[in-house]
Amino acid sequence: MSKKEIKQSNKPLVLVILGPTASGKTSLGVELAKIRQGEIISADSRQVYKGMDIGTGKDLSEYGDNVKYHLIDIVKPSEEFNLAKYQRLADEAIKDVLSRKHLPIIVGGSGLYLQAIVDNYALSEAKPNLERRIELEALGREELFLRLEKLKPDFAGKLNNSEKNNARRLARYIEIFEYEGAAVDEKKESPYDFLVLGLEISDEKMRERIHARIIKRLDNEDMVGEVRRLNDEGVDWKRLISFGLEYKFISYYLLEKLEYDEMIEKLTDASYRFAKRQKTWFKRWEKQGRKIHWIKDVSEAEDLIGKNTY
Repeated sequence: MSKKEIKQSNKPLVLVILGPTASGKTSLGVELAKIRQGEIISADSRQVYKGMDIGTGKDLSEYGDNVKYHLIDIVKPSEEFNLAKYQRLADEAIKDVLSRKHLPIIVGGSGLYLQAIVDNYALSEAKPNLERRIELEALGREELFLRLEKLKPDFAGKLNNSEKNNARRLARYIEIFEYEGAAVDEKKESPYDFLVLGLEISDEKMRERIHARIIKRLDNEDMVGEVRRLNDEGVDWKRLISFGLEYKFISYYLLEKLEYDEMIEKLTDASYRFAKRQKTWFKRWEKQGRKIHWIKDVSEAEDLIGKNTY
């Protein structure tokens, strides 16, 4: 394959590293940032929250002093954060990184966030309608999701579990779709060239890593203490449970609804199922036409980046 076949325009290059939970995205992103004078832009729907460090796997120590990162620790856990905010802030971060002639490296596993940036979703500018929002939220999350499925089935199918279980967010999406027929999944031409790299990992190895990481965070990093601290600081149990996975099952443990070993087992199973869904999302994205280069290590990544920068 010639360089001409790989690089189709003179748009700025933006690197994307995706993969399921425990695939090693952060390590690869940091390594490439050091090699390529890059900066990391997180595409994780939970790493935006301050104080949620261990459960979300921020691994900030990996960045060291030389790798700059964006969209991590930007809002309080009590604040709402949505797709439109992420897209706006991610675009600002990309422009900021490029202004320094550095390589933007988007790293994450939140499929909807990644697609919003890479496919350049035309998100609605509909202004909030408080009365309509209250009316919708009163319906409950199950009814709201059913309504969203009827309004926009393709979009509803892309939501992750956290979004499906968040009545406020579902109400906002419905509100947007009802606003003069606005759509949030139309696409515009992007001003960037995205090189999307996916980390390959077998299901068996992924499950082993997920379990080992959970044990490490519980035994060595005091993940239970993090959830307890967040609650002590005013994040109520309902909100913590809504974040899913680590925060959900540890909350149940602290509320004495689960035994410790049962909590580990359920968290491992739920994390594995979540990672499988991430894999399914990425495969579906490929079927929709997005080219993902599946790689195993930094040398394969370097080879592809070299062919796309000249």
